[in-house]
Amino acid sequence: MSSRARRIAISVAASLMTLSLASCGVLGASESSDDASPTQGNDITIGLLLPEKENTRYEQFDYPFFKAKVGELTRDEGNVKYANAEASATKQADQMQQMINDKVDVIVLDAVDAHAIADGVQKAKDAGIPVIAYDRLAEGPIDAYISFDNELVGEVQGRSLIEALGGDPSGSDKIVMMNGSSTDPNAKQFKAGALSELNGKVTIAQSFDTKDWKPENAEANMTEAIEKIGKKNIAGVYSANDGMAGGIIKALEDAGVTDLPPITGQDAELSAVQRIVTGEQYMSVYKSYPQEAANAAEMAVARVQGRDIQFEALARDKVDSPSHKGIPAQLVPVVALTKDNIEDTVIADEFYKVSDICTAKYADACAEAGLK
Repeated sequence: MSSRARRIAISVAASLMTLSLASCGVLGASESSDDASPTQGNDITIGLLLPEKENTRYEQFDYPFFKAKVGELTRDEGNVKYANAEASATKQADQMQQMINDKVDVIVLDAVDAHAIADGVQKAKDAGIPVIAYDRLAEGPIDAYISFDNELVGEVQGRSLIEALGGDPSGSDKIVMMNGSSTDPNAKQFKAGALSELNGKVTIAQSFDTKDWKPENAEANMTEAIEKIGKKNIAGVYSANDGMAGGIIKALEDAGVTDLPPITGQDAELSAVQRIVTGEQYMSVYKSYPQEAANAAEMAVARVQGRDIQFEALARDKVDSPSHKGIPAQLVPVVALTKDNIEDTVIADEFYKVSDICTAKYADACAEAGLK
């Protein structure tokens, strides 16, 4: 089996596992036999550390869905202590230390800097507090990891860009790669997955690792690329996420580009979905953050309450970090989001309503796309 096929199989298996566990009463099953004698009751405290606010997903989806699921699983007796690092690794280290000082029962961590936070993870471990890595695989003695198949995300982006260029580019088409932050291990995996699809099919004329994933940094990088390559010579842009895609589009428009090249993205941000409707952005990667957040909450509650069978069922895969091997993991599946499947993805899953997307500014484009 090829590495790509294996990743797809893992991703599908994760989805099927979630469904099968739910049907068997394992996910959130307070009545299951494994739940008969938990080592700790519902009065638990879970620390949730998220990395930044530039990407709207964390405040809009991850935190509220995580908190709601903890409430559901603990009959509203559980407490979530939440902190957002606002892209500062130093601030996150202080927040983690505060969680340790407060003696929370478990920490769910989405690291700003996966390497820098390793000392904090070790301190939590020494204090008897398990740490579950969320979305980004932090270094240190992590108890479990939940995220999406990040290389598959990059492959989906790269493959979509090739399709947008006609499906069989000559290899001479010049593209710009706008990768994520060098301190984010996910960014490296997105990049690797994308390159597996792009190498040999296009010419990567400029490539950037974008500091802190900030749209303004992506805009500055894109302005530099336009100056070096020439605005008429850019056939497409690989953007690792939607926020940066917005900055890229601004740079292109400021340079006088009216016929935008295909631009990728990730996260299915509302503004990106609207850009997809208008044709400014070619695609995004839809990842079910509600599912990821809810499953992370189940892992955290199961870990604290000593429901070992449930916890192991939720983390059947294994991943390696630079510091530790064989970390129990769950990988959540992803979908390429284009104008053709908006209705079947973000709308069908109630991620957004048509009215959220099709405001007055986008009414004509929505009508043309058949969204109503």
